[in-house]
Amino acid sequence: MNKNILNTGVQDFILKYLNTDIMSVILKKSPFPEITPQELAEQIQAKKKCEKKLPTWFQTPKIYYPNKLNIEQSSSEIAAENKAELVGGKTLVDLTGGMGVDTYAFSKKIEKVYYCEIDENLSEIAAYNFGVLGVENVVVTSMDGFEFLRCSNREFDWLYLDPSRRLENKNKVFLLSDCTPNVVEHLPLLFEHSKQILVKTSPLLDLTNGLHQLTNVKEIHIVAVKNEVKEVLWVLQRGYLGKIGVKTINIMEPKVQSFDFYLSEEKNTTPLLGPPLTFLYEPNTAVLKAGAFKLLSKKLMVYKLHDHSHLYTSRKQVEFPGRVFYIDKVIPYRKKELKSLMGTQANITVRNFPESVSTIRIKYKIRDGGDVYLFFTKLQNDQLAIIKASKNIPMNI
Repeated sequence: MNKNILNTGVQDFILKYLNTDIMSVILKKSPFPEITPQELAEQIQAKKKCEKKLPTWFQTPKIYYPNKLNIEQSSSEIAAENKAELVGGKTLVDLTGGMGVDTYAFSKKIEKVYYCEIDENLSEIAAYNFGVLGVENVVVTSMDGFEFLRCSNREFDWLYLDPSRRLENKNKVFLLSDCTPNVVEHLPLLFEHSKQILVKTSPLLDLTNGLHQLTNVKEIHIVAVKNEVKEVLWVLQRGYLGKIGVKTINIMEPKVQSFDFYLSEEKNTTPLLGPPLTFLYEPNTAVLKAGAFKLLSKKLMVYKLHDHSHLYTSRKQVEFPGRVFYIDKVIPYRKKELKSLMGTQANITVRNFPESVSTIRIKYKIRDGGDVYLFFTKLQNDQLAIIKASKNIPMNI
């Protein structure tokens, strides 16, 4: 950590060149003898990455930024705040502290938070930034989180882990056993020191795979931001053997879509099936990740177009965790009817259909964009069809 970067003149330089081509900074001689062009470029790149992802860091003067990889691996501020709503009590240990974004969010909910980070430089940066951000209830330790637990005889209210999903060669991984640290092999140690554990895993991790590896799972939280799944969070509770709850959330700002259920409910439900009616519904990515395909139909009283299509319909509009469309027309997937689509402009979605979006666009010369939405899918009777829809709901419906 080069503290010369915090000097006022350097900070002014970083702000001035925030939207400049970074190569022009790297290739020029640094105006500050004690700071290299590479260090300046790193601070500029890192700060720029925080503008939307971490607005509090971006807007706070004299924040020291770690390298951009640390920022890419950190939670977004909005996801961290959502995560902090899952915990409570007096003590929490963040065993994989990283940049400290999650620790910062936890510090607003927990009396004392212990931050562990094996990378000394990163823990030094986090400790400094906590001070700048006015955080006074975080204890920073520059050591491996599991070693911290081994050296402690205390029980904490919560333990939190966000294992690194990158190997030494920088390739991304998502299986729990491939992440660092390996949560699975350390579960006995974790449960020795807390009744409640919160684990963040890759959005790509299959839920069945996670359930096979983790024990005492009480809840799975699937968090999407603007319809992109960002985090899968696992709440483990010592000795818990009850029903596993799944909670989905899609943060759209200012709206939040949510849908909660138990895994056993989905397994034991038979969906309602029916033809396209007045409204068409497409589940958000959090619900799709959760696999709540049958329950959506039963709980919301909407019809599924086909067992495997994951599109829903109803005559009257309902509150739905996803996108809502008004159906203009249902077009059979036949050569004669398809002529009307040639050379038009539309947004295309494929669900349970034998051709890809790119193939359809090329085949029928359909340009992307516009106000028309075409859903290429399979209906209840296995008939291939195109549902032409719009987001504009008629006032008299």
